[in-house]
Amino acid sequence: MLEIKENARGIIFKVFVQPRSSKNMIAGLHGDALKIKLKAPPVDGAANKMCIEYLAKCLNLPKSSLEILSGHASRTKRILVRFAGKNDASKTEAEQLTRSIAALTGT
Repeated sequence: MLEIKENARGIIFKVFVQPRSSKNMIAGLHGDALKIKLKAPPVDGAANKMCIEYLAKCLNLPKSSLEILSGHASRTKRILVRFAGKNDASKTEAEQLTRSIAALTGT
């Protein structure tokens, strides 16, 4: 099951990236992480950049609202989706982001 956490800055979840795939796609779960296949190679941050771009597209969010917190040189990464407001997010925004992220798994 995908583990999704909330903190004061946003929603945090794990992704497992499989670089050099034939196409960009969500491939279900890998343990407690969202598995993402990406065309980009794991060279010079290309896969990290593509990971943020692809997740932003899937979640219909600006790229600037997503950040890799850890795992820059690893296949497993922790992603922060920042709340839109400058102050703490409303409970509704947090729930909506959580639902959107969970929906990516197809569950």
